[in-house]
Amino acid sequence: MLFYRSSLPLSRQTLQYVTGVVGRHRKQTGSKGRALPAGMQAMMNLAYLKNGETFAQLGAGFGVGTTTAWRYVNETVTLLSARSPKLGRVLAKARKDGLLYLVIDGTLIPIDRVKADRPFYSGKHKKHGMNTQVIASPDGTILWVSGPLPGSVHDLKAARIWGLVRALATAGILVLADKGYVGAGPHIKTPYKGKDKPEPLKDANRSHAKLRGPGERANAQLKSWKILTKLRCCPHRAGHLAKAIHVLQNRELNAR
Repeated sequence: MLFYRSSLPLSRQTLQYVTGVVGRHRKQTGSKGRALPAGMQAMMNLAYLKNGETFAQLGAGFGVGTTTAWRYVNETVTLLSARSPKLGRVLAKARKDGLLYLVIDGTLIPIDRVKADRPFYSGKHKKHGMNTQVIASPDGTILWVSGPLPGSVHDLKAARIWGLVRALATAGILVLADKGYVGAGPHIKTPYKGKDKPEPLKDANRSHAKLRGPGERANAQLKSWKILTKLRCCPHRAGHLAKAIHVLQNRELNAR
């Protein structure tokens, strides 16, 4: 087998944060005799999420077995996912910070499935995947990430399943969304539909898109972590992965 040096486009602060999370967990559980120190386990997890390395590649690169690599990565992802903020706290902080509006958008995380797996097939994206809902601030900062639902689930239905429509209405914050959320309620503003619209409605749609655009780039931030370009693991792990990446992505933004 051939080996080569590689790099991760991440800050040292992010590595130190993950190392601290792993180290505290080991101390709390009294874990001893690990094959790798906490810092190397943290580095392995970042390589998995950011570069999309397979467990076999990670095991070879870090000098451990494939099963050990799988166990270490899943342990770390679970620890990070648990640190993703809860919806109620996110909305309360948005009110406290005086955000003028929020942006809600759905994204499809592609999965490795065959055509027979119809529940996972998204007709909108023409591929199999898991539907994940994302709430972002006007500047595109990721505020909250949902769990996963099969790709065939419509964005509005997904938002209702996760209680977003009701929670956002209760919070009293204006929300901007695309046409996939038409019918969610007056508190969620969507573009006007239909062809040959009068010019005032076209202007309104352009303004809506201009305001919504930066917030929708939150999904692009998630997809910049290559593990989400196509999952090779259990589809229902998509939520844990997206939540873990949410925590790390915001750490990266704060480190700049």
